[in-house]
Amino acid sequence: MAGEIPKDEGFDKTLSVLKEGYNFILNRKEDLNTNVFETRILGEKAICLTGSKGAELFYDNSKFRRSDAAPSRVKKTLFGKGGLQGLDGTEHQHRKAMFMTLMDDDAMGEIDLLMRKYWRKYFEETGSIETIELYEAAKIVTLQTACEWTGVPLKRKETVERAGQISDLFESPAALGVQHWKGRFSRSKANDWIEGIVDDVRNGKISVDEHRAVYTFSWHRDENGEMLDKKTVAVELLNLIRPMTAVSVWTAMIGLALHEFPGEKGKLKGADDQKIEWFIQEVRRYYPFFPFAAARTDADFEWKGFKFEEGTLTLLDLYGTNRHPDDWVHPEQFMPERFEGWQQTPFNFIPQGGGTYDFGHRCAGEFITIVMMKSTVDFLVNEMEYDVPDQDFDFEFNDIPAVPNDKVKINNYRFK
Repeated sequence: MAGEIPKDEGFDKTLSVLKEGYNFILNRKEDLNTNVFETRILGEKAICLTGSKGAELFYDNSKFRRSDAAPSRVKKTLFGKGGLQGLDGTEHQHRKAMFMTLMDDDAMGEIDLLMRKYWRKYFEETGSIETIELYEAAKIVTLQTACEWTGVPLKRKETVERAGQISDLFESPAALGVQHWKGRFSRSKANDWIEGIVDDVRNGKISVDEHRAVYTFSWHRDENGEMLDKKTVAVELLNLIRPMTAVSVWTAMIGLALHEFPGEKGKLKGADDQKIEWFIQEVRRYYPFFPFAAARTDADFEWKGFKFEEGTLTLLDLYGTNRHPDDWVHPEQFMPERFEGWQQTPFNFIPQGGGTYDFGHRCAGEFITIVMMKSTVDFLVNEMEYDVPDQDFDFEFNDIPAVPNDKVKINNYRFK
């Protein structure tokens, strides 16, 4: 007979999620000594999972669906309505294939060159005596890279405004009050911007390379042969531009890691591509990015002696899985060399979700994230020198996404 899932006793824990942030599931894993427990969030029963075994269950598409999992506030800010994250079955597979056609070696090489170009351009145009916030600078660089690579026109005079709008999408889903409503307003403005571009592409007002995402998505047909409506195209283009711009969060953590672990910075000077990749993968494992992934059970089933009922909200702990002692040796230590000879599975390292790329719900842009981060590390370590003034490097675990309080300030920068 199925046993009862351990329970997080008490009333609705929504406020606890907001207060504890990334540590919400991790704290209860420790208190209850379990990798699966039941709680209440947003007024309903929710099951929380952590660790690679839980991730393997969570990404079983025969047991879970995404169509009605994400809270409304997330759809209205982070994801948009009608996008890939909320699809299931053949519709999801067909839409995912549209994204995956873009992820070849030539594309990754171009993104690497674009990142280097725009980082150099940013610092060339900024006075060397100025103090900049690396997080804010990265928003500009990553957006410029994203727009050129996707083929979305970006006017110079609108770059700062658009960078603010796009970053609002990933800074506001877990926020309350004014910041959340700012995110919803920015979602509306960003959708209007991209919808206008889709109209211009379809009406022949702008000429776009047919290999660019803006062309591919604008003329894409669904599994029934119907062309996507412009609102959906806009959401999916933003599902490229937004996560590419969100690499600014990782950039802040790169800056923090280079400061916190100066010995690692020394190892990166003149390092080959493989050692740089070990470093950025450890940044992605060690520091928080997004706390949970959400789904709903799509059937009644039993797992490890526990009964799951159809329709139950289920959260997978991304941050905790990347630090789970069953999967990682000395998870609290920053050790890039752990990735030497390391065997990754689709479920033990999931900073951007798990499962398979082609048919599962793992982020299609993970390849892009890795390339953008590697370019950034190599540029900051091997092409630049800079000073790091006194500042507050702490970050709050209930601030999603977590970024150091002073956003990693640098000054007196110069090219080598």
